[in-house]
Amino acid sequence: MSDAISPRPRLVGGRHNFAIVASQFNAPYVQGLVDHAMEELRRLVPNARTSIHQVPGAFEIPIVVRELAARKKANTIIAIGVILKGQTDHAANLSRSVTDALQRIALQYGVPVINAVLTLNTEFQARERCLEERINRGTEAARAAVGIANVMTDLREK
Repeated sequence: MSDAISPRPRLVGGRHNFAIVASQFNAPYVQGLVDHAMEELRRLVPNARTSIHQVPGAFEIPIVVRELAARKKANTIIAIGVILKGQTDHAANLSRSVTDALQRIALQYGVPVINAVLTLNTEFQARERCLEERINRGTEAARAAVGIANVMTDLREK
């Protein structure tokens, strides 16, 4: 994983609606990502509407993302979760399953989905990427969401 965080995207006019689907598992880390994402969305697009939908764990994220994408009420959906690796292959299997499902949903419904479901090796990595400022992946997810919303708005208006 890179230590760099993406630059702030330019702002495009129009009304933007974002949705965040966040796991409740590993709650302190997920909440850190959500807080940073919300703060960055408010900074980048002050008039945007953002809804937050909580689900029990990372495995449940795609079903709610699918429902939101089908309703087409969000310009972009941000999926947020934290999977900590353990002694078995469970984390890798879960991570791949969630990632594949989110990509299929985005392509099927034409609604961008930002995958901020992090699979991390240690609690140190989780603190660094979820709670701290320097490489916070919640901030990065918000920037990606605004960036792709801008691209899609440009494409759909032409």
